[in-house]
Amino acid sequence: MDKLLYLSMTGATQTMLAQTAHANNLANVNTTGFKSDLAQARAMPVFGDGYNSRVYAMTERPATDQSPGMQNHTGNDLDVAIQGEGWLAVRAADGSEAYTRAGELQITAAGVLVTGSGLPVLGEGGPVQLPPAAKVDIGEDGTLTVKVVGDADNTLAVVDRLKLVKPAAGELEKGLDGLMRASDNAVLQPDPTVRVKSGYLESSNVNAVSELTAIIDLSRRFEMNIKMMQDAKENSEAAARVLQNLG
Repeated sequence: MDKLLYLSMTGATQTMLAQTAHANNLANVNTTGFKSDLAQARAMPVFGDGYNSRVYAMTERPATDQSPGMQNHTGNDLDVAIQGEGWLAVRAADGSEAYTRAGELQITAAGVLVTGSGLPVLGEGGPVQLPPAAKVDIGEDGTLTVKVVGDADNTLAVVDRLKLVKPAAGELEKGLDGLMRASDNAVLQPDPTVRVKSGYLESSNVNAVSELTAIIDLSRRFEMNIKMMQDAKENSEAAARVLQNLG
């Protein structure tokens, strides 16, 4: 295969992968607690017969931007935003323990506390189960206090405490489901220093302007690679005509 055509083809392919990452970030600009994916290109030499003079770019996701987003006031007692560092533990769809900063919590008909996407929220002994309550309060340390239906107004009961963790820097990795997990799916221990604020939600940390600018830049790079593929085709056709004339 012509080396110019091969390099152009791989360049266009890797550019499309980078566009996918930035497009996914832009699509989640309004997703509660979303953490944007970083993307970078790494130079990779082309090995084969002859001198290794050709290099192509390989797109990769080196990490996830875990910086916090803005906190928006909602007034909903079940909405919580992590203050500073920390994560909320949930039970992922595959049964593993995962971590998120999306604190848009809800209570199912069965009394299970879940996230906005329906994942069970973990407490001190597993998924949080709440009794029929007229009111639920979430303290700064994650303590869940309820006023049980039928009890006096001044009768409150502590039923559980949210599992809040504070992993070391670089310890969490994002999975395909958008949730964060520790290396080798390790289970992190609760950290009593993590604080939450009830009535607030953390927005996505995606910078829409930066993502849109990156997509436009990648589109131009993609067009450049397609132009190089067309040039390779034209050069091949010109060479074939020269050989025909010589014959």
